[in-house]
Amino acid sequence: MKPGGALRTRWSRTGRATRWTAAAAAAALAAGCAAWGAAADGEPHVRSVDQRITVVDGPGDDQRVTLDTTFYKPADGTPAPAVMLAHGFGGSKADVADEARDLARAGYAVLAWSARGFGLSGGEIALNSPDYEVKDVRQLVDWLARRPEVRLDGPGDPRVGMAGRSYGGAIALLTAAHDRRVDAIAPMITWHSLPDALFPDAAGGGPADGVFKKLWAGLFFTGSAGPTACGRFLPSLCAMYQEVAETGRPTESAIETLRRSSPASVADRIRVPTLLVQGQSDSLFPLEHADANARAIAANGAPVSVVWFQGGHDGGDPEVERIGDMVLDFFDTRLKGAAPPAPDGFTVTRTGGLDSSAREVVVTETTTRTYPGLSGDPVELPLGGGEQTVHHPPGGSPASISALPGLGSLDSLPAGGGPGGGGPGGGGLPTEMPGQAAVFDTAPLERPVQLTGAASVRLRVDGDGPLFAKLYDVAPGGTATLARRLPAAFRASGDVTVRLPAMDHRFDRGHQIRLVVATTDMGFATPAKPASYKVRVVSPLTVPTVPSLTTASAPVPHWVWALPLAAIVVSLVIVLPGRHRRRDEQDSETPLEITGLTKKYKNGHLAVADLSFQVEKGQVLGLLGPNGAGKTTTLRMLMGLIHPDSGEIRIFGHHVTPGAPVLARLGSFVEGPGFLPHLSGRDNLDLYWRATGRPQAEARMNEVLQIADLGSALDRAVRTYSHGMRQRLAIAQAMLGLPDLLVLDEPTNGLDPPQIREMREVLVRYAAAGRTVIVSSHLLSEVEQTCTHAVVMAGGRRVAAGPVAELVGASGRLEDAFLQLIGEGP
Repeated sequence: MKPGGALRTRWSRTGRATRWTAAAAAAALAAGCAAWGAAADGEPHVRSVDQRITVVDGPGDDQRVTLDTTFYKPADGTPAPAVMLAHGFGGSKADVADEARDLARAGYAVLAWSARGFGLSGGEIALNSPDYEVKDVRQLVDWLARRPEVRLDGPGDPRVGMAGRSYGGAIALLTAAHDRRVDAIAPMITWHSLPDALFPDAAGGGPADGVFKKLWAGLFFTGSAGPTACGRFLPSLCAMYQEVAETGRPTESAIETLRRSSPASVADRIRVPTLLVQGQSDSLFPLEHADANARAIAANGAPVSVVWFQGGHDGGDPEVERIGDMVLDFFDTRLKGAAPPAPDGFTVTRTGGLDSSAREVVVTETTTRTYPGLSGDPVELPLGGGEQTVHHPPGGSPASISALPGLGSLDSLPAGGGPGGGGPGGGGLPTEMPGQAAVFDTAPLERPVQLTGAASVRLRVDGDGPLFAKLYDVAPGGTATLARRLPAAFRASGDVTVRLPAMDHRFDRGHQIRLVVATTDMGFATPAKPASYKVRVVSPLTVPTVPSLTTASAPVPHWVWALPLAAIVVSLVIVLPGRHRRRDEQDSETPLEITGLTKKYKNGHLAVADLSFQVEKGQVLGLLGPNGAGKTTTLRMLMGLIHPDSGEIRIFGHHVTPGAPVLARLGSFVEGPGFLPHLSGRDNLDLYWRATGRPQAEARMNEVLQIADLGSALDRAVRTYSHGMRQRLAIAQAMLGLPDLLVLDEPTNGLDPPQIREMREVLVRYAAAGRTVIVSSHLLSEVEQTCTHAVVMAGGRRVAAGPVAELVGASGRLEDAFLQLIGEGP
């Protein structure tokens, strides 16, 4: 295990350690004091020293300012690399105390400080100016070089890395550019160009032509306490903001001032290993900023890895454990040399099913070895809609709503009227206002499209003023969801190419991609005068994709599967090759398509009635319904065991009949595993595979046995197995050949909670590798926690189908949605 390995899952967890009160800290810091950080679970204690460090203030050398700092000594007591932890805007050193303690326990010397103008530090806020904040940090590096606990690379040169979020991430980038002693940086959710962040122009005109992001700017400049209307800002910055806020347009001096506080101004001087972590739920510093930083640093020959995660300034999932692991691994490699540096890579986290036990969305990780940028492999999709006239109301009110600072939870609110909200009279949040938005739709998608990067489109605009372009995901029923709730603001007339917000978003088959161009947005400044615009699309929508992104590997659990397969006798029927092929059959990438399926038994019971749905590659679909809903009958018809009265089942485009060759691509379990009890587990698996008639090499036996993890029991008679061991053997049998489509009926029956949890993890990874899983269950929690999509059945009929997150809706619970769908809810 690497140093600190046992601590990785708690690296960024807050609320775990006791914190000093402000009054106690102030009293202690007057002279400097030592404290022991709280530790849990027998972990080593961390000794910390709170003190004030005086530094030269500003561009001159005649003034001094005092910074409030805490130094955390490495737990093992030997000289160690240092990590400097910076906090976000409006925070203080207390915000990073838990991360600092965990890093110290992992063997680092850690310095946390409150930036000037924040917490108990003196001075005025200069927005990470090279003359102020960067100069402060360089003097803190000098201080670290004098500490006996810190490893040196040379006289006055400590081995040091820097990490921080937002405001703290920018100071890491800027310090690395101005001080060659910094050895590695891990900036998170931060900016590349501050003027471009506050005055974005998606048409490429630059901040001088950009649209003022008034709500975020207001939080920056007026959201902190202090002696003036701008809090503790430098008076010159306060005056700059007030002038810009009045006009809504930046002056040349404002752009220059903001650019000096931006990594963009010194990006050609950043030459250290860099881990860039940017949030997908972030309307302040969207993914474009990490992209610009990555490209600039890579151009200097420095290694750069990029991570897009689910959180950001607008909320979302902070993924603290995952990001903490990545940052600690990065510093272990780059500062300690604990392992050879990994190749530069690109990681994107994506949402899967819902975990009802924790009321959280399951997040999976996809990676590729090289960062593709925002253009990727483009897919062009024609847009319909023709020329449209839209109006900007007097005063810019009422305005459309996309993202508001810190309110990423807007995604959970029902959409209201307008082209983005499901039509007039829908109630809920009015994401688009009538008459203010032009709408252009693609045709229903013939296959899923995974947008990873920044889509673009060429528009012709008759009029001159700010406009806001965004993408909606429109489901077959007409429900439209604003993708990532990010608008692309631009100010242009005539023909213009607009780059839509960068994101990672999957548009499913049958959905449409909707481009909306609006005249207002609540987060931005727009003119007081009314205006009208004519907008038309003059090019297809270009959507970037990254096919090389794959699910990151994860350690195989000690026992992972609990998914029994059908009895061997039944399996023989399934896998025997058929002799005939229907003339209308064609190979297809769609794993399963059911159309009009109906089955009535001889006693008159209608088990399945006119059932239709399809399952896409990579999905984990839950077939959900109460007992007697028709789930097992559906699966038996799918496996070719019984004949439907009418309707059709196609697997990868091939019609299902008993013995059809395509059934060899299907692994299934319905109604319990069947093994020969006097034979060993290994012999049962071997007998099953030989009965299929397929080559032994195709069984992938070694991979399957590793997953089953039966140890020496594999060579014992099956009659000696416990129920759990029989389940694991059934799992191995189902996995033989690694089938493209796995069908499971009530797979968790008889399993204990740890076994169920491990099974869920494997299902998600199995599907993410490009295969498809169908799970039949009457347990709502299992479908919520395991599945990405669901088909709800009642009385043999389909009552609902779609992504689990959509079925859950605003209630946040599949149970509530399910009861309403089958007519038993309130």
